[in-house]
Amino acid sequence: MSRLPSQIASQVERAVEILKAGGIVAYPTDTVYGLGADAFNPEAVERIFEVKRRPRSMALPVLLADVEQVNEVASVVPEAALIFIKRFWPGGLTLVLFKATALPDVVTGGSDKVAVRVPNHEVPCALIRGLGAPIIGTSANVSDKPSPVTAEEVRQQLRSGVDLIIDGGRCPGGVESTVIDVTSGSPVVLREGIIPREEIAGIWNESLKGASRSANCCG
Repeated sequence: MSRLPSQIASQVERAVEILKAGGIVAYPTDTVYGLGADAFNPEAVERIFEVKRRPRSMALPVLLADVEQVNEVASVVPEAALIFIKRFWPGGLTLVLFKATALPDVVTGGSDKVAVRVPNHEVPCALIRGLGAPIIGTSANVSDKPSPVTAEEVRQQLRSGVDLIIDGGRCPGGVESTVIDVTSGSPVVLREGIIPREEIAGIWNESLKGASRSANCCG
């Protein structure tokens, strides 16, 4: 937490203790404010659904501190995922992968897939490292309401439903992450966010051209 200003670092330390105790916290990210809990604590995850008034059938995304943690929540990482991980992590891209069996089903709404991201922001990464586990990374809003980009906007929507709101100022991105599903072997854009759909398509097409050139060279 040494890279954080002292005022933020103290909030993060308190938030880590809350997460370890099964609580939920709101925190700034590189996109919008997130609402977090220990992703491996089903009771804490249930509180996220309650506070957001979100249907249990709607999966919650998970945040990681680094690429190595992906194996804690995903059962397999296909080649397509690695292409986008190399280009966009840490950053504003969420990848949908097949979930690991150890991840509670409540996180994914009973689905066999999980949405994961490594944010380009020190606060959520510090929370994850302090907790020693991935955290939920859903937006800190009531479902179907605008995603908050300031701590005050979180307070206005969630009020006393959150154990702690880390005030890190306005989020630099201000737009939600782009979400792509790579479980079929090629990317399917489920939500266009901070990364344009065209950029995703361009990177994928370039990777296919590269693979074709390699095949022709070695064939």
